[in-house]
Formats: sequence, C-alpha cells, structure tokens
Amino acid sequence: MTIEPVTFLGRVKRDRESGVVIPVSEAARRMSAYRVAASVDFPLMEEMRDRAREVRLHTLANLDKYLAQFASQVEANGGQVHWAADGDEANAIIRQIADDNDVRTVVKSKSMVTEEIDLNESLEAAGLSIVETDLGEFIVQLSGDKPSHIIAPVLHKTRYDIGELFAAKLDRGFSTDPAELTQMAREHLRREFLTADMGISGCNMAIADTGTVVLVTNEGNGRLTTTAPRIHVTVMGMERIVPTFGDASAVLEVLARAGTGQRLSVYTNFVSGSRRHGDPDGPDAFHVVILDNGRSRTLGGQEAEILACIRCGACLNICPVYREVGGHAYGFTYPGPIGAVVTPSLKGLDEWHELPYASTLCGACVEACPVRIDIPKMLLTLRSRAATDGHLPGWLTFAIGRYATAATHPRQFRLLLKAGGVVGSMMARDGWISKAPSHGANWTGARDLPQPAKQPFHARWKARHGA
Repeated sequence: MTIEPVTFLGRVKRDRESGVVIPVSEAARRMSAYRVAASVDFPLMEEMRDRAREVRLHTLANLDKYLAQFASQVEANGGQVHWAADGDEANAIIRQIADDNDVRTVVKSKSMVTEEIDLNESLEAAGLSIVETDLGEFIVQLSGDKPSHIIAPVLHKTRYDIGELFAAKLDRGFSTDPAELTQMAREHLRREFLTADMGISGCNMAIADTGTVVLVTNEGNGRLTTTAPRIHVTVMGMERIVPTFGDASAVLEVLARAGTGQRLSVYTNFVSGSRRHGDPDGPDAFHVVILDNGRSRTLGGQEAEILACIRCGACLNICPVYREVGGHAYGFTYPGPIGAVVTPSLKGLDEWHELPYASTLCGACVEACPVRIDIPKMLLTLRSRAATDGHLPGWLTFAIGRYATAATHPRQFRLLLKAGGVVGSMMARDGWISKAPSHGANWTGARDLPQPAKQPFHARWKARHGA
C-alpha cells in the first residue's frame, strides 16, 4: 500500500536539498497503513471497536467496584496491592519495597505510567541500578533521551543513530543492520535479566474478576522482567481495569490491529501473582501499585472519556500535527492527540493550556481510534476553558475578537477578504506563501500556505448570478 504525504491546509515542507520528509512523518504514515490493512483484513473490526468501547466506558462508570474486586483477587492470589495518590507516593512505595527486600538492581519493561511519574530518576537517586529492557526504551535510556511515541519510543531515530550509539555505549563495532543491532542489545540485556533483584512492568489491562495483569509486547523482555527476578512490581493507572477475560479479549482484538497492524502482538502475557508451589519459575513476591495522579479528577470532569484510551498510538500515527512536530514537542509523557487531552486533564490547564491548540480538529483521530474516543470534542472543551480562564495570548484574543466582529458584519468581512487577496498575492510565489510575517511565521516555518483567492466566492457568485 502506497501512502502519499498528507497535505492539510498547506504542503509539507521538505529538506531543501534532499527533498526527504522527516523520519517521524514517514514512519507514522507507514504505521497508519498497517492499521488500515489489518482492519480491512478483519471483517468484524467495526463490531469489535464498538464492543471494546462499551467495555471501557462501562468499566469507567463502575471503576470503584472493579478496582475493589481486582485488589481483592490479587491478594487472594498471594499478591500485595498498594494505592498511590500521586507519583511521589508511588515512587516512595516502590523504593520501600526495594529497601525491604535488599534490592540493588532493577530491570523494567516498557511502561508509560512509570515515565509519567519519573520512576527511573527516583530509583537512581536512591542508589539503585535500573535498566530499561524494551529495545526502544533501552535506546532512549542509553542516549539520555525521552520517548517520542506511545508504542515506538525511538520513532525519531534512524538505524544510523542507533548504530553510532551502540558503538559508543556498548563498546561494539558500528553497524546499521537492524538484526545485528538487536542481537547486540539482546546479549547485553540477558545478563541484566539473570542478575536483577526486581522486575518492574506496566499494565495494559488488569482483569478484575481474576486479579490478572495483562502485558502486551512484541519482545520477550516483558516475560523475562515478570518471571526472572525474585520480585515483580506492576505499576498501573487506576483506569486500566476490565471486568472479565472476555472483556480483555475484546480489547485485544483491536489493540494490536490499531497499534501495529498485527492480529495479535507477539507476546500477550497474563500474570496472576507470584510463583506457586511446584512452579519452575516466577517471582517470590508480586506487588501491584495502583496510581491515581489526577485520574479521579479527570473521571469527574468533561474529559472522563479520555481514560478509555487503550494506548495503541493510532491517533498519533494519523495526526497531521504529530507527524510534523514529533512527540517531544508535547512536553510530557503522552504525545499526539491523546496527550493534548490527557496532559492538561491530569496536570491542569495552567501550565498546559497550549496543548489543546496543537490540533487541526480534522477528526482523523476519531476515525483511527479503536474505541472511538471523541478527541476533537474534548479539545474544544479544553480550549473553551483555557479562553475563559484567561490563558490565551493577547494578540490571539484581539485577532479572534476582530474576526468575530467582521464575521457578523458582511461589509467588513468582504473588505477583509479583498484585502487578504491583495496582500496574499504580493507575498505568494507560484501560488504558495513560504514566509509569513509576525505570528504567521510559526506556521510557515513548517508548512507553506496556499495563496488566498484573488476573487472571493461571493464576488464570483455575484459576477455569475447577479446580486
């Protein structure tokens, strides 16, 4: 399937010499193509999307019930449940578990929620050695970087970047072959798995009626992290619950297809406590840390639906803004359309009021979302609140006010259109504006603008049909 570059309100800027689009843009388009192909290949996709949405919304509406049931079942399975109001409390709980069990080395599988609370920094400050074992997260950790995508942390790096990094950090020969680079990481990480005292994982889903944690990965690191060390700690956002195995199955049907275009991820792990008598492997102790960190507040607000997200990353891959700016521009753990809602919802609008404006409101994210979350509606709600709270810059408030006046006075509106056509023709070259003045430069720094029409529609209508 060939994916052509998206042109939305302007043409994509390319490197002036090579003509190459940035790697994030190309990779995101490729992942979107995989999603489309997987959906076409699955006749029940739309039905399963409806079912997965129903499961997630029902769970959110009864979250207290299912959290209590899950906690009870974890304890019945021999595990321990810890409740954390915020990131500091969650980190303190995990440090205490480590201290109580003389933990010195930690391996960790991919987890967005631990990125959210800066767990690595907290454990390192306590003198622990912690190693990311997901290949992408391992690369991020080695390079001192941050993830740029929910499921593909190093979407912004090329194999040449990774080859140079491994040569410098792992003391290996330079290579750009993906298989060789993967083997280098595997050899390095295997020693970490076999010597670690504690394994820390995230949680794609938690099944309430069995106390089971579900981990979805494409690498064996998740399975090794949860079984090789003597202690396993799962950190989960409080919204990650589903009621039953059947409900988990419905979500799994759409999760991999939406995220990576697979029917099912390579590894789907179901963890139900520590090692039982007679088990050949597994941890001696199992802990679950259930994190709030703003989720209760979000659940009671107008953006509650955002907690139904299953973290597939499909909205990032389809978003024309994310493709252009990449994940780091969003300033926090969750990038893309989902992050533009999650971050201000969890952390407040005061510091994050600009994020809801990082969208064209094209609606592509709703079409791609496997649980049909109405992200544009929530972005508009957050924008309205930001304006009401006085967070908009003065120039934008003035411009919107002038537009509102002109839009309600036809004569003024026509004069503005006429003036825009004249000014636009003066600035354009070959029908495109590549350099706009003032705040318009923020747009044309990344995309060209189409030249405004020299003759507005109403003038063309009048010329053809009369007044």
